[in-house]
Amino acid sequence: MTIEQAQQQVDEWIKTIGVRYFSELTNMAVLTEEVGEVARIIARRYGEQSEKESDKGKDLGDELADVLWVVICLANQTGVNLEESFKRNLEKKTIRDKDRHRDNPKLQ
Repeated sequence: MTIEQAQQQVDEWIKTIGVRYFSELTNMAVLTEEVGEVARIIARRYGEQSEKESDKGKDLGDELADVLWVVICLANQTGVNLEESFKRNLEKKTIRDKDRHRDNPKLQ
């Protein structure tokens, strides 16, 4: 699936099952909440915090997909073509950072 196809699928789902998009401000708050859920799993599973019994069944992939879903909603609502934006962003990073990380002694 391309990013463009994902944007189309989310839009179709919203219009047929979800009734309508939440407002952009609501979706920003939802995005923050979803990122927090990802952070909780990462902190407990891969960081120093101990994992609570209630967190052990959490699916990191599902939580990351929730983040992606809300990002796609925000892109759709604001007219952003994520596929094109991602291509431009990758090109920008490639030009800007082509030597930066390779020459970073902290990463050696």
